[in-house]
Amino acid sequence: MQIILMEKVVNVGVLGDIVKVKDGYARNFLIPQGKAKRATEKNIADLASRRAELEKAAGDKLAVQAALGEKLNGVELKMAQKAGVDGRLFGSVSNIDIAEALRAQGYEITKAMVQMPTGPIKAIGESTVKLQLHTDVSSEIKVVIVAEKE
Repeated sequence: MQIILMEKVVNVGVLGDIVKVKDGYARNFLIPQGKAKRATEKNIADLASRRAELEKAAGDKLAVQAALGEKLNGVELKMAQKAGVDGRLFGSVSNIDIAEALRAQGYEITKAMVQMPTGPIKAIGESTVKLQLHTDVSSEIKVVIVAEKE
């Protein structure tokens, strides 16, 4: 399916590109998320007239996320969890838990922004977690898990 990208999409293209992707990817993800539109004559003409406005909005969004990334760099997040005597957690700390803890501190983070390539944290100690705030902006925070006092 031919689509027009309305914002930068990793491994696909940038704003304004007309690309061919699999039908399901376009129908189920890109178009409902507002990241793309079908490449019709009307949509191509509409993009040409609105291109400057869309680029300005994308630049503003990038600037906001870059500022958030600067504030988040080096943040240490301390979380108390129930653990056994050997240091293993009863359960785990996932991207949802980290996003909620950061939102409680006043940062606008969603669970999709928290990347944990090795999976959830299952033991007491320090871990480094990557936050992908924008396609061009990432930040790292330190998550310290301590045993919950009973």
